[in-house]
Amino acid sequence: MLLFFILGLFVHFVFFGSIFDIYFTSPLVHGMTPQFTPLPPPAKRLVLFVADGLRADTLYELDENGNSRAPFIRNIIMHEGSWGLSHTRVPTESRPGHVALIAGFYEDVSAVAKGWKENPVEFDSLINESKYTWSWGSPDILTMFAKGAYGDHVFTYTYDADSEDFGAHDVTKLDTWVFDKVKEFFHAARNNQSLFSKLNEEKIVFFLHLLGIDTNGHAHRPSSREYKDNIKLVDAGIKEMVSILEHFYGNDGKTAFIFTSDHGMTDWGSHGAGHPSETLTPFVTWGAGIKYPQKVSAQKFDDAFLKEWRLESWKRQDIHQADIAPLMASLIGVPFPLNSVGILPVDYLNNTDLFKAESMFTNAIQILEQFKVKMTQKKEVTLPFLFIPFKLLPESKQLNIVRKARSYIKQRKYDEAVSLCKELIHLALKGLSYYHTYDRFFLAINVVLGFLGWTSYASLLIIKSHFNLTRGVNKEVKKPSHLLSCSCIAIGVFVAFFLLLQGCPWTYYIYCLLPVPIWYAVLREFQVIQDFVTLLLTVPPSYFVGYLLVFILGIEILVLSFFYRHMLTAGLLAFAGWPFITQLWTRAKSISLSWIFFSLLLAVFPLMPVVGRKPDIFLVMGAGLLVLLLSLCVLTSLIKRKDSFINEELLLHLFQMLSIVLSMCVTYSTHSSLRKKQGLPLLNQIISWLILAFSLVLPLLSPTSLFERLFSILLSLMSTYILLSTGYEALFPLVLSCLMFVWIQAEQETLQQRGISCKQKVTSVRFTCSTDITQFRQLYLDDVRRAFFLVFFLVTAFFGTGNIASVNSFDLASVYCFLTVFSPFMMGALMMWKILIPFVLVMCAFEAVQLTTQLSSKRVWPFSSYLHASYLPSR
Repeated sequence: MLLFFILGLFVHFVFFGSIFDIYFTSPLVHGMTPQFTPLPPPAKRLVLFVADGLRADTLYELDENGNSRAPFIRNIIMHEGSWGLSHTRVPTESRPGHVALIAGFYEDVSAVAKGWKENPVEFDSLINESKYTWSWGSPDILTMFAKGAYGDHVFTYTYDADSEDFGAHDVTKLDTWVFDKVKEFFHAARNNQSLFSKLNEEKIVFFLHLLGIDTNGHAHRPSSREYKDNIKLVDAGIKEMVSILEHFYGNDGKTAFIFTSDHGMTDWGSHGAGHPSETLTPFVTWGAGIKYPQKVSAQKFDDAFLKEWRLESWKRQDIHQADIAPLMASLIGVPFPLNSVGILPVDYLNNTDLFKAESMFTNAIQILEQFKVKMTQKKEVTLPFLFIPFKLLPESKQLNIVRKARSYIKQRKYDEAVSLCKELIHLALKGLSYYHTYDRFFLAINVVLGFLGWTSYASLLIIKSHFNLTRGVNKEVKKPSHLLSCSCIAIGVFVAFFLLLQGCPWTYYIYCLLPVPIWYAVLREFQVIQDFVTLLLTVPPSYFVGYLLVFILGIEILVLSFFYRHMLTAGLLAFAGWPFITQLWTRAKSISLSWIFFSLLLAVFPLMPVVGRKPDIFLVMGAGLLVLLLSLCVLTSLIKRKDSFINEELLLHLFQMLSIVLSMCVTYSTHSSLRKKQGLPLLNQIISWLILAFSLVLPLLSPTSLFERLFSILLSLMSTYILLSTGYEALFPLVLSCLMFVWIQAEQETLQQRGISCKQKVTSVRFTCSTDITQFRQLYLDDVRRAFFLVFFLVTAFFGTGNIASVNSFDLASVYCFLTVFSPFMMGALMMWKILIPFVLVMCAFEAVQLTTQLSSKRVWPFSSYLHASYLPSR
């Protein structure tokens, strides 16, 4: 069974890893030739302002007095430049957002986990192609592009990482620091001849990364006065920067300006997913090469934003975030970033039709180059008779479109040339996607085969080892046929040779070869399969169909709960009726009533908003008081029940209660301090980390009695969970634990109803390292139901208070008792522990259920694994 457990971990690890190879591989290719427009650019220099975390609606809308929060930007829209919405993609995080802006491609989702400070992959960018780039802002963003550039033409000026403090008194200093440093820079340039000459070169970029708005949004929410005032500060700062630049360059009209954001933010101060508030960002551009405002009488969009923002009369031109990179490259005449998939928004350009056509042609050739390289790479590692080319863009069509577009430009049919280039770009992008996902179906088939094989093997192991299903059937064990062994070996060798010929990555060998031994193990148990089928034929059809429907319904509820949290409520409501369909209601009414009450109470949580949207410190305090009240009741009960209550046990219990009190005080004090903008008190931070450390150790010192050990675990974990809570979710582990305690008692009661003698009461059962295996029994149909309960409670533990599959469900305020300075991996680890605490409570309760029902965990874990494997592919 240990071997099965290790094999199960390995199989599930492989299946989890396959997600990244199938869906989240890097889209980058290398080996293309740089492409640039062969005409003089309209601008010598570009200034890029990126207001991190700025929502489009908050910038464009008027305040309650009818005034703009960004009067300078609004004046640009009405009198000097062009504007629109920039549509970002998931994940709406800073790193992929800036990569899309400056490099022109959408980084794969897994890059978010690879860090903000380093480049997980090499890519070309506007900064790399520029002659000189000066940038000011966050060290998390600027160093990313500086390390990806060749030579020494990129200069970065960053503040200390500790400045990114969500609990700071005034986080707008992150933006004022940038503006002050830029002013100092241009002032110093007048007295530095070397720097002055560099600044007067062509093809230079100034990048100002403004993090204050994002930090205020996380700390105070986008609807707060702090967030909106920060927008006013940024607007005033940009106005000053534009004035300084124009004065420095003598108003030569050769500077292009772009103002945008990397992503938006939800109402509750998070981002990462695909909500419109996260994906819609502002885009305003003006200066050299940019069209002036265009007055229009009517505009057709699917939204009502124009009317809400009172901008109906000024032409709005929406773009995709990756389109900004080719626009910037076109404005200053540098090669388009090699990996860019952006489409040049020619409607923004104020230049000749020839320039627009040539720029669009360059854009098309640059994307076509990527398509050709991607196709060549895939063709080289695929056997000729298996290679299926992208049929919509064969080589003949490529040449035809390129020649035709060039001919149109020579004939001065510029509009036709632009249209033809756009057609070529769209076809090339479809082809890039085709070759990028070329192996997806092949890999998915192999992973599904492995999943099905593992599910079959787990179920056969249960049938063979833990059920008396072969009773009355010939039990003569037949040795596996040599033909089967030889066939599996031959298949494995053939698959390995096939992958070797195609030069596949080593991970492909695992995905393709893993199903072979798994299905070999399944086919070896052919006799068990026969016996099981024979047994099924003896079951009345009505019983069989009924059990099958119930099983399918349960699995579907689990699957749907990944997409619709309220399905967990439906499942818990069904669980509440469990005592009525058994004898539990008649034999143990107090347990039944408790089960119904806590099931219904737990069913409320999936109906509530995702954690973080409506923080309420008083609910956290209420949860702490309820835990203290419950502790006093338990302590009183233990003292009455025990003849001699050991001093050490009493001291441990009181210490854990003290931890709860300290957690409440620290949480309230930290919340109050941050609200007053006084930062995170050092004492609170030290106490929080100490409570976290002790919570992992104290349960090990508690008595081995089942009830006392479980309650000690609850108190320890609740002390940490309170520190990590911001609202109603603090009540969730408490209610879940109460239901788990009732579940333990209900299961023992159910076992007694089957006529199985329970030698110990729940209160006398102990957790020990060595357990008498003679007490264990065979599995019954009720154990299948217990395994389903376990899986359902695990899903409820994960999704009961939020959707952990969505990045924007995580609220940074949860970790403010531990740290407020931005540290993605430390914050991520703390939030992950918060997610795992309910999971730990359920697993501890399930182990208690196993002990009280005299069943080895080794006997039911395979079925739990089987259930897990059954509903995961459906998802």
